[in-house]
Formats: sequence, C-alpha cells, structure tokens
Amino acid sequence: MVHFQHIEYLLALALVPLMILLYVFVLRSKKNTIKKIGDPALVNQLIKDYSPAKFLIKFVLIVTAFVAGIIALANPRMPKGTTIVNRSGIDVMIALDVSKSMLADDIKPSRLERAKQFIERLIDKLPDDRIGIVVFAGRAYLQMPLTTDHSAAKMYLSSATPDVVPTQGTVIGDALKMCYAAFNTKEKKYKSVVLVSDGEDHDKTAEKVTKAMAEEGVMINTVGIGSPEGTTIIDPATGVTKTDAEGRPVITKLNEKELQSIAANGNGLYELFTNTDDVVNGIDTQLKKMGQHSITENSLVNFKNFFPWLLGLALILLVAEFFVSEVKKLAVVKKIIIKKETAALMAMLILPSLLFAQNSNTLIQNGNYAYNKKEYDVAVDNYKKAAVKEPANETAQYNLGNALYKKGDAEEALKAYDEAIKFSKSKSDQSGSWYNKGVSLQNNKKLPESIDAYKNALRLNPTDEDARFNLQKALLQQQKQQQQKDQQDKDKKKPKDDQQKDQQPQDKNKDQQPKPQPSKMTKKEAEEKLKALLQQEKNLQNKLRKVDAASPDKPEKDW
Repeated sequence: MVHFQHIEYLLALALVPLMILLYVFVLRSKKNTIKKIGDPALVNQLIKDYSPAKFLIKFVLIVTAFVAGIIALANPRMPKGTTIVNRSGIDVMIALDVSKSMLADDIKPSRLERAKQFIERLIDKLPDDRIGIVVFAGRAYLQMPLTTDHSAAKMYLSSATPDVVPTQGTVIGDALKMCYAAFNTKEKKYKSVVLVSDGEDHDKTAEKVTKAMAEEGVMINTVGIGSPEGTTIIDPATGVTKTDAEGRPVITKLNEKELQSIAANGNGLYELFTNTDDVVNGIDTQLKKMGQHSITENSLVNFKNFFPWLLGLALILLVAEFFVSEVKKLAVVKKIIIKKETAALMAMLILPSLLFAQNSNTLIQNGNYAYNKKEYDVAVDNYKKAAVKEPANETAQYNLGNALYKKGDAEEALKAYDEAIKFSKSKSDQSGSWYNKGVSLQNNKKLPESIDAYKNALRLNPTDEDARFNLQKALLQQQKQQQQKDQQDKDKKKPKDDQQKDQQPQDKNKDQQPKPQPSKMTKKEAEEKLKALLQQEKNLQNKLRKVDAASPDKPEKDW
C-alpha cells in the first residue's frame, strides 16, 4: 500500500486554488485592458496571433508540474510487496533455561554458553524454518516471536542471561505454555518446541502441559545440559558458592528423567548434550520427520520510492510548457529557439538532482546487501556515502547506526541514531531510532541514558513491548548498581564509625569502666528460658514457611 514519507509537504497543494484564482484574475485583466484600448476591430487585428487555448494549456501544464513536484517532495512509497515464500519449513519455538543453575561449569565454560552454542548451530541448520525464542527461569518471557530473520534470532540469543528474568527458579511448564501461545493455533501440525534445560523443574505442571500440547500436534524435543553427578553454582552477584536456606552449598544436577518424560509425552526426542554437532544433527533429523508447509512472510526491509518518477514528470511538463507558445504558428519560430535553450538549461539543473537522489538510494541498497552478508565494514562505507550525499536521509542514518553497532563502534552508532532521530518525520521511525540507541547505551553500561532512550521510544510508540521489557531490565540493573554503591559507601564509613565508638569510652572514661552485674537467674531457670526462646523461633520459622508455600509468585528455589 502506497503511503507518504513526508505527508506534511502536501499542505503546499493548498496553493493550487490560489493559482486558479490568479489565472481567472489574469483573464479578466486582459479583457478589461482590451476594452480600455479602444476600437474592438483594431484591437482584434493587433492580437490576431494570440491563442487563448494555448494560454490555458500553458497554465494547466504549470499547475500539473507544481502538483507533481509537491507530491514528489512528500515521497510516495510502498513496501516491496508481500512475498509468498515457497519454503518447505516448520515453526520452531526454542525454550532456553536461563536460571542460575545454568551457570554451573560442569560443562565448560558453562551450561548456558554451551546451550547458546547448540541453539546457534541449530538455527543454521533450519534456514527455511521460522524461529522463535522463549527464555525462562522463575517466569517465562517471549524473547522473540516466530520469524525467518535468523540473524535477529542470534542477536536475541546472545543477550540471554539470568539477568533478563528478574524472578529466579525453573518453571518448565510456564515456558511450554508461552511457546504454545506463540504458535498459530489454527494449525495442528508443522509445530515443534526444542527445550534446552538442565531439567531442574521447580513446579510440577510440565507433564500436564506437554500432553495437552501433544494433542494439539506440537512435537516437543528436549536437550539435557549438565551432568548427573552435578556441581556447585557460583553466584554472579557475590562471586561465591551459592548456598541454600540452611547454609549448605547448592548442588545442581541434570534431571534426565524429567526431560526424558517431557520428550516421550511430547512425541519428540531427548538428547543428552555431549558434542554440539552430534546433538544438533540428532534434533535436526527429528524435525525433518515432521510435515512441512509454505510460509508467507512480509518483507519491509526496503521501500520502492516514486519521487524520481514524479520529478521527471514535473520536468517533462515544464519543458512542454516552454514549447507551447501563446501566439499562433508563424510568430513562434524565434521564441521556440529561445525556449529550447532555456529547456536545456533547466534539464541540466534538474537532472543532476534526480541522479543524485537515485545514487543515494543505490548506495543504501548496496549497504543493505552488505549488511545482510555480515560485511559490516562495506555496509558502513555505503551508508556513510549516502549520508554525505543526503544528510537528511533518515534511512541512511538509521542503517548506518545499525551497521556501526554491529561493527562494535558504539559511539559512532549513537551519533548516527541521533541524526536519524533528528530527521525522522514519523513517530514510528523516531521510536525505532530511540530504541536502538537505548540498546547501544545499555550494552555500554550507560544505564541512565539508556533508560531515557527507552522512555522516549515508549512515548512515541506505547505498544513497543521490546522497549518496555528492556526499560524494566535497565531499571533493575540501575537499582542493583545503586544498592552495590550504597553498600560500598556504607562499608567505607563503617570502620571509621566503629573506631570512633571504640576509642570514645577509652578517651573519656578511662577510670569509669562499667562492671558486669552478677546474674540473679539460676542455671535451671536459664535453661528453661533458652528452651522457650528456641521453641518461639521454631514456631516463627514454620509460620514463614507456610506463608512462602501459599505465595504463588515466589519460587521455592532461586536457581
């Protein structure tokens, strides 16, 4: 569907009625002038070579050229079509466990890193399939909906850490529900889930959910990451071994039985992670056994712009107007020669601008091609050239920011996003630039600036769930940093305060040291008192456990 990139320029079309009124005024002025000259017969003889019809044609040509020029400035464009991709593919949702137990290093460098490596290789094996990602710990979140953009899937995968889920634990059942919600519920086949976890499920709904999904035609495959003997977990927040409520080191073990049961009930395959390529080949072979279907995908990466054609039309109309004379045949020879020269001059002035605009679009398309091939240096070079030729081209600035970000040049990427925001005319384009700027700032630990960027993106597009999710994540990170800073400040001040408190009674009350009062309580009374206090504490602990058990939002375990 055609839409205008700069719709505000269409306001200039309001000048067309004024031009028509001016034309009518000129006609009346000519008639009044003829009447004032004198004898009508003599006047008609003097103006016999004048052609009112040609005068009207000249006016129509000028007005039409003006309208075409204004519409060209507004830049009508349309997405390069809806493409029906005749691919034999399926829909695959990948559920990745990002709980703290996945940080265990019984599989080097860690379970989570190995899981990411496996998923990335699996994505490469599924070029014709749509991929979606769900991350889960104490809760499940849709990290990326189903898409054929596998490069975006890998980008989301790289950012999956325990920090993206504020509630710790492991709820496989919730993750499977989230995967099912991402599928097209009208289809009862061509759908599969690949669950990657250590199987330490802290709720017992997974089996029930698996059977329900299998009845709806969803195949569930599982990959076990970890070792049956288990190992300890290093808490990333403290850098020490994680302990349970009783102070004992937490030992996290691979729960193969749980994952095997899920795969069996989900008509899928269970694979124990040993070698990345072997596991990938096993899951890939299992997925190829499923039926496959054609995938319809909308591609909105590039737009087809119509402004060069409209500018060309305006030029042709103006040239035509120069060749149309207000006088009749014999008197126009000399005038045509003059206007031919003028038309040639106009063509020399306008054609370079058309070639200039077309050249900018060509550079952007070359940059897009290089970007998709991950040749980011080449893409940056093309986008920069397009931005130099046309600094106000928001597409060139936006794509330049993305390529610089991929290249690792965060500071230059931020400058490009600022330029894109500056020249963006629509709220959706501005929101996208603010969001990408926020991601770049957040990855460079500039949390206050990234929070402001996400807020600006949400002000322009309140429905942007990615911006809302990243904003929450950035706020949590900022809160965590502030708590650490406060603790550090407190630790710095504490020794001084304790030293002053220790020195004060020694300096001021050297001869007045307090003496302990002798206890008047018998040994038996003291033992009974101690037993009563221990019983009271035990009752309190039991009460707290009951409250925790009754809370549906608080996980039983936080790893």
